[in-house]
Amino acid sequence: MLGEYFRFRPIRFCRNIFWFLGDLLLFCKKRVTRDAVFVLQPMLEDRSEFTPVDPVYFYQDAWAARHIFRMRPSRHVDVGSSAKTIGILSQFVPLTMVDIRPLPVTLKNLTFLKGSILKLPFQDGDVESISSLCVVEHIGLGRYGDTIDPLGTCKGIKELMRVTKKGGTILFSVPVNSENTVHFNAHRSFTRNQIIEMFDLCRLKEEQYIYELTMCDSYQPDKGFGTGLFLFKKK
Repeated sequence: MLGEYFRFRPIRFCRNIFWFLGDLLLFCKKRVTRDAVFVLQPMLEDRSEFTPVDPVYFYQDAWAARHIFRMRPSRHVDVGSSAKTIGILSQFVPLTMVDIRPLPVTLKNLTFLKGSILKLPFQDGDVESISSLCVVEHIGLGRYGDTIDPLGTCKGIKELMRVTKKGGTILFSVPVNSENTVHFNAHRSFTRNQIIEMFDLCRLKEEQYIYELTMCDSYQPDKGFGTGLFLFKKK
């Protein structure tokens, strides 16, 4: 746990400082003109062998975008997913974003509604297409300032189903594991069976799973912790 908060690595830091000073001396040596203000602002962690990427968000956001672009709903609703992804999607499909935290930026074709997944600001069966990606596993754990509620995930899923019209689509992602687990106060993880049971008003139309850097088509509990992507249709 402490590793999440104390990330200082002395050897790596010293190596990066020597690399930075070497590049600084080389730059100054090659610098010809003095027509710009020169400021030192060391960025020591960006020189990497591979492009930095979070595989969960990389795969799940591409997966959701593929389905939304294919369906082309008259309006898509998202609850609590990545604001960056939602902003991009809104340039192709009219989109309403719901979150407990206000969105401080505005964009054409994107509407923001402040609200909780525990009480979505829509009538029953009001929504044609809705998504909530890596959100419900946090509900009720207090991590984002929400009220402590051990049943928060189940209540959030019931709300997603309530506002979706019959035949409507729910794009959903959540951590999966070999057993149901609470990682307090980070998130929860679930077995496939538990997820299917919670979406009792829906039919599962597609599922995919992310394990480390790989995306596959089947749930593999022997691989341990991963992320499940689910497309549900409301019965």
